[in-house]
Amino acid sequence: MNANPVEGWAEVRDLRMRYLDWGGEGTPVLALHGLASSAHWYDIVAPLLCDRFRIIAPDQRGHGQTTQADDGYDWRSVASDAVGLLDALEIEKAIIFGHSWGGNVAVATAAHHPERVSALVMIDGGFFSPQMLPGASWEAFSQRLAPRDVSGTRAEFLARMSGQLAMCWNDEVERIVQTMVYEREGQIYDILRPENQAQVIRSMWDDPASNAWPRIACPSLIVPAGPSADRANTEFALNRKRMVNLAAEGILDCRVNWIPETIHDIGYHKPQELAQVILRFIENEAA
Repeated sequence: MNANPVEGWAEVRDLRMRYLDWGGEGTPVLALHGLASSAHWYDIVAPLLCDRFRIIAPDQRGHGQTTQADDGYDWRSVASDAVGLLDALEIEKAIIFGHSWGGNVAVATAAHHPERVSALVMIDGGFFSPQMLPGASWEAFSQRLAPRDVSGTRAEFLARMSGQLAMCWNDEVERIVQTMVYEREGQIYDILRPENQAQVIRSMWDDPASNAWPRIACPSLIVPAGPSADRANTEFALNRKRMVNLAAEGILDCRVNWIPETIHDIGYHKPQELAQVILRFIENEAA
């Protein structure tokens, strides 16, 4: 098991793209992180899978150490980024993992480039289609997905994050979350620029994931984060369950495996369970 990936760089379209490669001779996996995240989101779960797969996790457009492009955050463009990295690495076909917004990018890649994707794993993402929410409006949606509160000193940022991730906070998670921000004059800021996040949010609203679901031909797995028992019947939890079911119905060959009582960042909280779910799907369903 290789716990330490090799850092690589590739010229992909208008980007100088940075990626992590856990190596090995297994089936190639392109692992896509979420919004305002980085390739390091997979640092904990990838070592649990790299005996079976060659996992490659890029910093996506405008994230991490990849080029801060001013545009190109629509689905067709970010899907072309993903395929461009496969081309640069001479990988003909790969399994695509996607967490959160990365799940939507994975969906777009499978829809626009079906010949390049052998299986799809959506980790608490890819099923969110905002217009399906009761009373949905652009104003409410854009406010809900507005940039998170990244401010203050490094110590203040880490104190806030340790509270939000209290159930899984450790030295490794502390290191990972710092790859998503930068420090200037003693203050912390998100690497993803607000104007670029705004483009992502606009694409999510104008071209929802549900438009792509019917075009996905490969075996697919949705791995949603199940709520704690005291939140299982909240409106938020019930709406998520409804959207997961709609996505599973909209994708031709789709399974769902909930991981109970966890958080959105399943890879931090329950990495072993997440790895087991993925392995079971690939070996039994997508072989």
